[in-house]
Amino acid sequence: MVAVRPCEEADHPALAQLMGAMQAHYGVPRPPDDEIRAGLANRPAGTELLIAEHDGRVVGFAAFSAIYPGPGLKPGFFLKEIYVAEAARGLGAGKALLAELARLALGRGFGRIDWTAARDDERLLRFYESLGGKQHPEKVFFRLTGEGLARLAEG
Repeated sequence: MVAVRPCEEADHPALAQLMGAMQAHYGVPRPPDDEIRAGLANRPAGTELLIAEHDGRVVGFAAFSAIYPGPGLKPGFFLKEIYVAEAARGLGAGKALLAELARLALGRGFGRIDWTAARDDERLLRFYESLGGKQHPEKVFFRLTGEGLARLAEG
């Protein structure tokens, strides 16, 4: 059985390992564990983390923040990241994480959860749709980084 709960400081070493595995999964550079743990300890205000455990091991996590305003000028959550260890996929950890996030949203009077997904990951898209998630093709995802970010900041 998978259990989901808020992340605590004592979870940071195991979560750092899982985040390192996530970096490898996405084929991006993996910072050293001490940098990952420092990032967890000093994450921006308002960033929340849920962890999924199976047999006493951290097998997944969700990182999210409250956002405002949304449709009808109501608050919601933005799910920045959800990841389940490859060996734990199929155990229900992803669904358990999203179900807990939905309970938190409703408990706080929030009317939605927004997130992004890779267009080419058909299995992932089917999973999200099986939970009731709807794609919004009228929206476009943008990211401002690197030189563009610096150029805009300079005016």
